[in-house]
Amino acid sequence: MPTMDSQRPAGLRWGMASDIDSPLRVLILGGTTEATALARLVAGRPEIDAVLSFAGRTLSPVPPPIPHRIGGFGGVEGLARFLVAEGTGAVVDATHPYAVRIAANAVAACAAAGVPLAVLSRPPWSAVDGDRWTEVDDAPAAAAALGPVPRRVFLTVGRLELDAFAAAPQHAYLVRTVDPPDPPVPLPRLTLIQARGPFAQADERALMEREGVEVLVTKNSGGTATHGKIAAARALGLPVVVIRRPPGSGAGTVLHAPAAAVDWLLARHSGSTRRGV
Repeated sequence: MPTMDSQRPAGLRWGMASDIDSPLRVLILGGTTEATALARLVAGRPEIDAVLSFAGRTLSPVPPPIPHRIGGFGGVEGLARFLVAEGTGAVVDATHPYAVRIAANAVAACAAAGVPLAVLSRPPWSAVDGDRWTEVDDAPAAAAALGPVPRRVFLTVGRLELDAFAAAPQHAYLVRTVDPPDPPVPLPRLTLIQARGPFAQADERALMEREGVEVLVTKNSGGTATHGKIAAARALGLPVVVIRRPPGSGAGTVLHAPAAAVDWLLARHSGSTRRGV
């Protein structure tokens, strides 16, 4: 069941104010460092009344400085009903670049409810001269790309993609996730690290050297919080298997920084007050 925190004053339901100077009601779809950064930037701004929504995939998300909820909306129709019922004036999709279903639902629900949508998307990482990247489309292809010869693999693709690597049990896996896999992954040679980023390049290099890592497997998540492993693999001359990003929906305004999302929201607020909304 979705849950909502209790930071709002008693008796004030999100979406009840109606005068033309009222704040813009904003839904931030979160779960990323960018979403948290955006929440910090809008916290306390009188023009913006925002709620941050977590999908619930991370068991213990870091509490944001604004009201938040945890759980799904019930698909496109449920999200559209939420937007209308709460008087939402704008949505910012700041979910993970690989959260394809949530992104598609946001596009469809915002179109149905007539609510402007912006996508806060991290720029992807790019290979540079000397990098040893093998780019693949999904986790099964990443497992196959490791080859038949046993290797020590640093696996950082999230706990929901780990089952694909059961098809390549000959490797020894160093797996890092925020939450423990549930159920446990059927890999005979697995070392699990539970940690939450950001991760510095020096720490990532020390970890790879200490654990004898021979190849890194990662999604092209982009951003700075987890780029340390890419930089460390580059410095060590290690091969990297990179799962490509899924194609974007092409809908909504695409932004690449939390500050740009704030500017976009302020423009929406300015427009709504001019129209007397």
